[in-house]
Amino acid sequence: MPDLSIVVPLLDEEESLARLADGIRSACEGAGLSFEVWMVDDGSTDGSWAAIEALHRDDPRIAGVRFRRNYGKSAALAAAFERTRGRYVVTMDADLQDDPSEIPALVARLEEGYDLVSGWKKKRRDPWSKTIPSRFFNKVTRSLSGIPLHDFNCGLKAYRSEVVKSVRVYGELHRYIPLLAKWEGYGRITELPVVHHPRQFGTTKFGLERLLRGFLDLLTVLFLTRFVVRPMHFFGTLGSLAFLVGLVISVWLSIEKLALGMPIGDRPLLLLGVLMILVGIQMFTTGLIGEMVVGPRMKDTGHLAVDEELPPAVVSAAEHERAAP
Repeated sequence: MPDLSIVVPLLDEEESLARLADGIRSACEGAGLSFEVWMVDDGSTDGSWAAIEALHRDDPRIAGVRFRRNYGKSAALAAAFERTRGRYVVTMDADLQDDPSEIPALVARLEEGYDLVSGWKKKRRDPWSKTIPSRFFNKVTRSLSGIPLHDFNCGLKAYRSEVVKSVRVYGELHRYIPLLAKWEGYGRITELPVVHHPRQFGTTKFGLERLLRGFLDLLTVLFLTRFVVRPMHFFGTLGSLAFLVGLVISVWLSIEKLALGMPIGDRPLLLLGVLMILVGIQMFTTGLIGEMVVGPRMKDTGHLAVDEELPPAVVSAAEHERAAP
């Protein structure tokens, strides 16, 4: 079992892989860390897989997984996480913007007792079209998640092995692994400023559209981590507010009709009041249905993240009496 598993998801990064492998070897061997490397080819159309095969022939510690088509970074990470054997796991991008020399420092922070160490590209080497949206995204994520990280998007992260084995990464939730880890009970999270190099080969695989997708994914993660086991708290709250607003409107219109004799049949406010009452009832009912679905599953405690356990010992009555003060 190696000390370290290094996971590298990639798409069309043929030119950078040999240099990346050399950097990883130099950093890990210099720090005395045994390691394995999992390079995941996420449907590349260039010679990336041939480059991985060549690296594997030269150094069996470098392994590879190849997808038939492009599934996305989250799927690539999930496939590698299933295969890692190291005590610690480090993820990094293949474009040489992440520096392998940072790996020993990340591992050292894990050995201080942290569950997850996230890299912080304090000085980014990217165009403004990426840095400005990223700052906005990180600020919103930091505020809503309560995790004080400056750079959720940084691909250079280090984890204890049990963290990556516990989180379920799919879709585009790779940005929110710290939040998913915290939900699983791994709340000792910190960050470390890291060097960020300019891209040397190829082009970026992400555009401005990831800002919208990232926001939608954030809402998904927040719902899954906060309300997936108590849906009534979410739908019931919204439903109660909508019902209350509709009830107030209806009572007010009723007073105008009965006490003041004012016509209300053609007023849009009447339609709004009725609509809010119906929406409130529907939301409340959705919460009840959610509780009926989730409730039986929650009776099984197998999903709970148990950190430690002290199993009972088999002690005879005579031994118990001898041990008693």
